[in-house]
Amino acid sequence: MTEYKTEAQKKKFYRTSDWNKLRQQALVRDNYECQQCKREGKVHVDSIKVQGERKSVELNVHHKYEIEHYPKLALVLDNLETLCLNCHNKMHNRVFGEQKKKRWDDEMW
Repeated sequence: MTEYKTEAQKKKFYRTSDWNKLRQQALVRDNYECQQCKREGKVHVDSIKVQGERKSVELNVHHKYEIEHYPKLALVLDNLETLCLNCHNKMHNRVFGEQKKKRWDDEMW
């Protein structure tokens, strides 16, 4: 069985045609919409390719059970869901630029 413990192993997996085909199936199944935003009553859809410009990345396909710990589920469609970049980063605790809590709660004179 293949392992996905190192960054190199994961990168190799995410470049395979099997992953790209399955990723596309997940996007189509989820109607190119972020499933977490949908659960929250919001809508976040994929960007549209403009001729001559680079398409911006709006959506990722997320493994519900990470391949590092569950390698048997790496290519299982039911283990995938479409997420926008923001929701995907939140799932992995990679939130940037959030306001720090103020140290004091009282007014300044």
